[in-house]
Amino acid sequence: MRKILITNDDGIEAGGLIRLARAAAKFGEVWVVAPDSQRSAMSHSINLHGSFDAWEADFPVEGVRAFACTGTPADCVRIGVLNIVPDKPDVVFSGINYGYNLATDLQYSATVGAAFEAAFQGIHTIAFSEHSDPCHEVTDRYLEEIIAELIDEPVGKNEIHNVNFPACPLSECKGILRDRIVSDGVFYQDHYDETHSANGRTTYTVVGVRRWEADEGTDLRAVLDNYISIGKAKNIT
Repeated sequence: MRKILITNDDGIEAGGLIRLARAAAKFGEVWVVAPDSQRSAMSHSINLHGSFDAWEADFPVEGVRAFACTGTPADCVRIGVLNIVPDKPDVVFSGINYGYNLATDLQYSATVGAAFEAAFQGIHTIAFSEHSDPCHEVTDRYLEEIIAELIDEPVGKNEIHNVNFPACPLSECKGILRDRIVSDGVFYQDHYDETHSANGRTTYTVVGVRRWEADEGTDLRAVLDNYISIGKAKNIT
């Protein structure tokens, strides 16, 4: 039976992780190794000079063995592949992330960072993300169909499938666009607010303003137009 390892960056109790595990269970034996709490925007970082803990945790999907971890999402993949899943997983899923992972956001995303770590370990990998809007109708309608399409669809070395679901109601979804390229536009235009203290220190707080435009053929353009975006992303050559 196919062994599937699932991780995320929103934490082991995240609803998107649970929904993905429930869908994945129809395709094989599911193992979960996920952070014990929120780890967003950690990219591909790992613990190199310290240590971290992992322990078996209760999980609300029958038949799934789950482990919580104090490390990063990439750490979760590493110990899942190297230590926890017997004889290594056949495929890794990362997500379902709470918020899109597309355009230039890919370089910061720990969902995608974990997926890149799995690809680096030689494992076939798919990253799944959806808008942070609470409407999950499109994701829940198409998730299993897209898993079935991509679970054996080849990718190149150090490459992943990257899937993003739009936030619109199912009735407004226009379908699936495949072979989307990663938009090189800035999804968030960031700046920092400054607060000055009496001791001479300055506190910087990031403020992100979303950029709602993108070129045709890109992942960002697809979701802005209420399509599911399927594409590939590459880590290192």
